[in-house]
Amino acid sequence: MNIRIFRKAKGLSQARLGNLIGVTFQQIQKYEKGANRIGPSRLAKIAKALEVPIGRLFDTSASSSDGPVDGEIVTDLLITPYAVQMLKAFAEIRNDHLSRNIAELTESLAEIVES
Repeated sequence: MNIRIFRKAKGLSQARLGNLIGVTFQQIQKYEKGANRIGPSRLAKIAKALEVPIGRLFDTSASSSDGPVDGEIVTDLLITPYAVQMLKAFAEIRNDHLSRNIAELTESLAEIVES
């Protein structure tokens, strides 16, 4: 379930999403973690509040110009701090060469930090 990804992409807090659909932020936390099941009517409210088709909340597959990407890994990556912010900024870059260089630079920085 991709509720957290779409919520963060819309810039909504858990409390704000909860207010929009009539539940507490704790309930949103449980939905995002998969601790509680989401009924069909509640799921429809969440999709409407996030302005996405219900099916997008279940989409765990993704692909890129580099080939297929495992959806669960993408989901895990997007909930890390600043990931959505980075992705939004990166998507604004229209130069493929520059995008590739930034991706390689970021990978290099990550390797340096790991060692």
